Amino acid sequence: MCDRGEALVAPPVAGAPGEAVGAPHNWRMTPPDLPLSRLLWLALALSLGAAVSLGITRFAYALLLPVMREDLGWSYTLAGAMNTANALGYLLGALATPWLMRRWSAPAVLLAGSVLASGFMAASGFFIDAGPLLLQRLLAGAASALVFVAGGLMAARLGAQSPRRAGLLLGLYYGGTGWGIAASALGVPWVLRAAQGVAHGWAWAWWGLALLCLAATAVLWWPANSLRKQELLAHGASPPKTDSPGNLPWRAMALALGGYTLFGVGYIGYMTFVIALLREQGVAAGAITAFYTLLGLAVVGSARIWADLLDRARGGGALALLNALLGVATVLPALTGAWPVVLASGLLFGAVFLSLVASTTAFVRHNLPPAQWAAGISAFTIVFAFGQIVGPTVVGWIADGPGGLAQGLRYSAGALWLGALLAWRQRSLGERLSVGR
Repeated sequence: MCDRGEALVAPPVAGAPGEAVGAPHNWRMTPPDLPLSRLLWLALALSLGAAVSLGITRFAYALLLPVMREDLGWSYTLAGAMNTANALGYLLGALATPWLMRRWSAPAVLLAGSVLASGFMAASGFFIDAGPLLLQRLLAGAASALVFVAGGLMAARLGAQSPRRAGLLLGLYYGGTGWGIAASALGVPWVLRAAQGVAHGWAWAWWGLALLCLAATAVLWWPANSLRKQELLAHGASPPKTDSPGNLPWRAMALALGGYTLFGVGYIGYMTFVIALLREQGVAAGAITAFYTLLGLAVVGSARIWADLLDRARGGGALALLNALLGVATVLPALTGAWPVVLASGLLFGAVFLSLVASTTAFVRHNLPPAQWAAGISAFTIVFAFGQIVGPTVVGWIADGPGGLAQGLRYSAGALWLGALLAWRQRSLGERLSVGR
């Protein structure tokens, strides 16, 4: 019998003990269902969590890297290590998030992470030594993981209330990263110009970004509160039941996890160093602002472009296709500095890379029962973080060599194409189970 208005239709197929797999697209939560229009507004508001966790906390650093490197005398290896520290913090946060969500609700974890991320972003403006800055990047990464994983789970639960629009709802959440990228692209250059002549004027940009994070956190209160009320109606005072990551079918998901790890290795090189490469190629400051703003807006638009693919793909097909396209976008600026090609690279990259992240949440929703969604999303986040730890420092080390930044982006593209090959071989877990029988 279902509890407190939560209905099960066509229960998931059970696999081996501790490895429940099946077809959660037939598993529908109804605590109480909301109209589609309200679901869309909730997803849009929730998308500001992605704007904070990745769009600002992670990707705004690309805009500050050139001026900080010039001011502080960094090598590309050290500049890349800043995002490696951020990715290491992200890994630690991703490991902690399932434990936190078993004790507190996902909305509470989301809001706490967003407040912490705002504070750590502000702290980055108070230091010039590499050690404290590395620590701030690590702490900001940990806080951003709390936001991203909790928000992804909440978006998946919204999708469960409208299965036919689940891909769109997931895409809207992850596409919120684009709002953060676009706001950073427009705001950071303006602050840097205003702070010209001020010692370490880039610090003012960190403080401005922290204010953006706080503003987004204030908006996040509405979807967090609304979804928390739904949880109370469906489950009472306790958070919804979630399984430990140890209960996941790790071997059955291995190819998708491997493809996503290589996505983490490959994409982060582009997002860390593409602005520095454009500056090296002599692209004007205004054109760079337009490039990064359009990239961010393409992320927002990607929610609609790939929604049907996310709804259809049960195995690793979506992850494979999007990884392959992202490799093309990544290699283009390394091959030519022609402005139309560079602009096409940014638009394609923006239109693909957060939908690739959404494809893993769709994979979890299609292949695991809802009690394992938090653990499944966290598992993909963890391997993603491993890839991001490797990517920036290795690309920076390559860029310090004779090939420069262009050679580093070629390496990144190769990692993405290898990830596409692995993901292409990933079957849906239900298909694997039927074949095993």
